[in-house]
Amino acid sequence: MTADPQFFRHGPGPFARLFVFALLACILIAEDLRFKQFPELRQAVGIVVFPLQKIAYIPTNIYDQIEKLIASFYLVEENQWLKQQYQEDREKLLKLQSLEAENVQLRKLLGAMQGIETDTHTQAVMAEILYTPRDPFNHKITLNKGSQHDIKLGQAVIDDQGIVGQITRIYPWSSEVTLLIDKNHSVPVQVVRNGLRSVISGTGKQDALLLRYLSVNTDIIPGDLLVTSGIGGIYPPGIPVATVDKIERDPVDDFAHIIGTPIAGVDRNRQVLILSLTPPPADELAETVKIESQSK
Repeated sequence: MTADPQFFRHGPGPFARLFVFALLACILIAEDLRFKQFPELRQAVGIVVFPLQKIAYIPTNIYDQIEKLIASFYLVEENQWLKQQYQEDREKLLKLQSLEAENVQLRKLLGAMQGIETDTHTQAVMAEILYTPRDPFNHKITLNKGSQHDIKLGQAVIDDQGIVGQITRIYPWSSEVTLLIDKNHSVPVQVVRNGLRSVISGTGKQDALLLRYLSVNTDIIPGDLLVTSGIGGIYPPGIPVATVDKIERDPVDDFAHIIGTPIAGVDRNRQVLILSLTPPPADELAETVKIESQSK
């Protein structure tokens, strides 16, 4: 009788194998729980299996790193976009604030223009400052209005607060203004409180004017407001010029040393008004002469 080939032999059935392995597993579990005989074997198996686990996790780790790299790329791109958007929004906000401040200044100048034209026989032309001096010893500014805009030498320049200076040089489309603080510039003024008249001159300093030709016993105090007196026909009367800041009285000197602080300033705005005195209408002039003759 011939024996069957090796590859045709049948072993235990699948249910028998399942039963044997399940029984073996239960025995091992019971032994591990009650007798604790296999901790060294478990550690040895863990040491052997650990490299295999690391190798098995390599694809997952690579996928996680690629995902993080892609996410970081998108975050960097989004961060750059947000920075650019912030800069654009900040620039727009600064422009808006600048326009709002300029709008407020223009409204003030418009109010000053209407007040001057109503109260005095004066016309006002709005101009914009083109250049300001960088040299601390140069006290002149350049405006964007010149002879082509009927600007003439000697015209007064003001802002919404008070006197800025006087036109001293003219070009076709621009003009030069000598500021009030220049040493060679003087303005006839009077004290609002008591009507006392004098002349105030520049000192070359941004925040100091010198009130001249007042005796040591003159009735003037710190805080007095000085306005244009109208004498000389260049500056309309009643425009603020300065406030008295410091008074030094030395009995040895004939005149008091009085320092004032200018009210206007070209460092606070870009627009100014150029004033020109106009003669009063003929009927108003006749009425004035009639009133004066009756009073005599």
